[in-house]
Amino acid sequence: MNPTVTHDMSVLSLVTGASLLVQIVMLILLLASVFSWYYIFLKLFTLSRAARLADEFERTFWGGGALTDLYQRAVEKRHAVGGLERIFEAGFREFIKLRKPDMDVGTVMDGVRRAMRATYQREMERLEYSLPFLATVGSVSPYIGLFGTVWGILNSFRGLAHVAQATTGAVAPGTAEALIAHAMGRLAVLPGAIAYNR
Repeated sequence: MNPTVTHDMSVLSLVTGASLLVQIVMLILLLASVFSWYYIFLKLFTLSRAARLADEFERTFWGGGALTDLYQRAVEKRHAVGGLERIFEAGFREFIKLRKPDMDVGTVMDGVRRAMRATYQREMERLEYSLPFLATVGSVSPYIGLFGTVWGILNSFRGLAHVAQATTGAVAPGTAEALIAHAMGRLAVLPGAIAYNR
């Protein structure tokens, strides 16, 4: 009599039946993927809002209104304005501070440029927030997934050691958990890498 052993090969049963180490790898990759998607959508909203506010400010700036009115508006609504407006505010504030009858024009303009450059750097840091995370996920996730793959294949070989005859049923669960860990590594790496490069 040769009984046939059936294995439940659904993804859920393979994940729950995987070794603890592979489950930890899968959890890390799942969290990396979830956080990647969170930062991707956050970045999409942040960049589209920044572009919209920059367009609005440019229309107002080139509309011919008084620069002092534009500066007052930027000061009053400091937390609701975009980066371009904050750069203008920093430059104009420095211009007002340095503008004196005996002050050299070149010195005034150097001060204005320095203030605008510093604010520009802060705005770029704000817009680039979370990019290092996406870069890390994009570069590290394949190796974490590969580690889970190797561990799953090792489990397959261990399964072969306890059977008299090598069959597909003996190696299938370990190989399947290895492939799921590999697939989860790809699920984590692709959005992170694409979004970082975009």
